[in-house]
Amino acid sequence: MYINNHQIGYNLPTYIIAEISANHNQSLERAIEIIHAAKNSGADAVKIQTYTADTITIESDKEYFRINGTLWNGMTLHQLYRDACTPWEWQPKIKEVVEKLGMDFFSSPFDPTAVTFLESIDVSAYKVASPEIIDIPLLRLIGATCKPVILSTGMATLSEIDEAVSTLRDCGTTELLLLKCTSAYPAPVNEMNLRTMQHMAQTFGVSVGLSDHSMGYEVAVAAVALGACAIEKHLTLSRSDGGPDSGFSMEPAEFKAMVDAVRIVEQSVGEICYQPSPKETIPRLYRRSLFVVSDLKAGEIITEEKVRSIRPGHGLHPRFLPEILGRKINRAIEKGTPLSWDIIS
Repeated sequence: MYINNHQIGYNLPTYIIAEISANHNQSLERAIEIIHAAKNSGADAVKIQTYTADTITIESDKEYFRINGTLWNGMTLHQLYRDACTPWEWQPKIKEVVEKLGMDFFSSPFDPTAVTFLESIDVSAYKVASPEIIDIPLLRLIGATCKPVILSTGMATLSEIDEAVSTLRDCGTTELLLLKCTSAYPAPVNEMNLRTMQHMAQTFGVSVGLSDHSMGYEVAVAAVALGACAIEKHLTLSRSDGGPDSGFSMEPAEFKAMVDAVRIVEQSVGEICYQPSPKETIPRLYRRSLFVVSDLKAGEIITEEKVRSIRPGHGLHPRFLPEILGRKINRAIEKGTPLSWDIIS
């Protein structure tokens, strides 16, 4: 699939997405700083989220709306989203800054009004957040834009992913990328189940990647080794600055280290190859082969004491040792001479 000039898929550079989310801490200037940090850290795209507290939930103190057992324990949903939302009036400016820096800009819409708004500023793609994978009417609207879609699959069952993919495709989506995701903040590494990516790719015929909420970058790098075509990570200027998402976000130096590691892993994955690499040409000469290991006179019989399989690899292949034992040397040979067929009778 393509997002602007970026082609995303196997055997291509991993597409790196920096998620700003709530890390702007309600400051446009800080959001712009994070965007510049994303560029300097090697990101290909910057993603935000488009909602208001009132478009994503309602203000209520009922127990249903209270958050328990997570990073935001004790808050109501309305309080969290009020603090975390990215003001819509900022978003055209954020898009402008991102694109001037040569990165892609897109957002996660959380209701129909967000899709309408994002269409009005002509986003190049859509990201569907994991909780919205079951919002079929919203997926129909996103699919109808016919723009590339990145779909996170946190918390979803296989049948839910299938329904979401079918809905998007039926409504017009032709370019689709699925992200394996574990929707915990931070996500425990033993719950990442990265092998699922390969199954998703085979099941749905799409490229896959990882939306990673784990700490550090080891999981992201492992995902690339297993075939991830895209990595999404939250980025903040400093976790010590606080904010709804800071606790599981990367700082710029960490993000850059991740990107650097990903680029190294990309080179190492390579292709299926059973031939010596160019750099193995010289070491290949130091494998074992058959050598004369004592001075021999013409007519002497070859024994295991006189000819051995040793390093380096200039003599006959070791597989021929049983065949040449008991045969004669046809001329005088010094110790340390590689054995060859022309000196065997």
